[in-house]
Amino acid sequence: MTILFTNARLINPATGKDTLGCLLVSEGKIAAIGAEIAVPETAEIIDCGGKCLAPGIVDIGVKVCEPGERHKESYKTAGLAAAAGGVTTMVTRPDTVPTIDNPETLEFATRRANEAAPVNVVPMAALTKGREGREMTEIGFLMDAGAVAFTDCDHVVADTKVLSRAMTYARSLGALVVAHPQEPILSKGAAATSGKFAALRGLPAVSPMAERMGLDRDIAMVETTGVKYHADQITCARALPALERAKNNGFDVTAGTSIHHLTLNELDIADYRTFFKIKPPLRAEEDRLAIIEAVKTGLIDIISSMHTPQDEESKRLPFEEAASGAVALETLLPAAMQLYHNEYLTLPELFRAMSLNPAKRLGLPGGRLEEGAPADLVMFDPDAPFVLDRFALRSKSKNTPFDGQRMQGKVLATYVAGNAVYRRT
Repeated sequence: MTILFTNARLINPATGKDTLGCLLVSEGKIAAIGAEIAVPETAEIIDCGGKCLAPGIVDIGVKVCEPGERHKESYKTAGLAAAAGGVTTMVTRPDTVPTIDNPETLEFATRRANEAAPVNVVPMAALTKGREGREMTEIGFLMDAGAVAFTDCDHVVADTKVLSRAMTYARSLGALVVAHPQEPILSKGAAATSGKFAALRGLPAVSPMAERMGLDRDIAMVETTGVKYHADQITCARALPALERAKNNGFDVTAGTSIHHLTLNELDIADYRTFFKIKPPLRAEEDRLAIIEAVKTGLIDIISSMHTPQDEESKRLPFEEAASGAVALETLLPAAMQLYHNEYLTLPELFRAMSLNPAKRLGLPGGRLEEGAPADLVMFDPDAPFVLDRFALRSKSKNTPFDGQRMQGKVLATYVAGNAVYRRT
């Protein structure tokens, strides 16, 4: 199928340009981009009406609860939510039941994803067996089965010797290790960030120093082993100098953050609403602003949804007992539009962090608006207002902190390899 998008506001994260023009799709790839393009006889013409056309979002760190907890999220519902949110590639986490820590479980998950999800799904696998931090997984076999990175998610490998062995082996195979930079003892059981606010609310809290300590330890191991390393969530200002030093020293280090840490702060938990309980906990406003600036300068490379479905029973508990996490596949783009409308980040800067950089880090072909790239695209209206209703979300779980919030930014259509997987009706 040949499609010509006309009158489109083209958001190009690689060049940093935001221009009006046309884009031609042929055989699942971008065939041409320009101010004017001759119309092929067989082309379907789509007039974008001045709305934005950008590379589809590549979302690192999506939890899909297959196998084991399909009542929270399946590949079908996650895929539908992703398509409705402009996410064309989900990079899935291995923290399932059982853990994705062997080729057989990985192949099952990949098969289910290919059968059910309308978007691209690429899996990560566990770094240690059962994510227990005692014995590393068969990294080579898992790479052969399709794993693009290795992570124990929020189960920090506390035994530094085990981590050293796993990183050394990953380095020999060119594998990417994704870590959760936290000091595990300090952060255990924490529901808030330490300070006056958490003390007044009587909540168990953790200092932001736990993140810096965890990152310092990981960077030391990167220096020792030479492994490719990605920190899944940097959320506080105190961790940024260590990250900057690691990059300046030439280490193969990148970092991400979550959309919730960019748009919410610790004061949002004031009413003990458990939809605002995430991991790491929400930080101070000063930290939020510092992380936004780090995204703008490129010190933090990637913005992710960190989509974590939890059922009602897991969230209808006292704040400190409730499960952590929030769904965000459908809310990632409208939440990111807050950063655009508040003039913190431009649209090319946002899509650099949401599309281009994650694709580059994982060696994926998407995330680009250039000739020859896959036609994984999102068309959206950055100005369209709406009030979010969590029960209208396509995810099985409805645990979003944005329920009832006035937002701006609607996805109008999502294309994977030139095929429309979502159209707003």
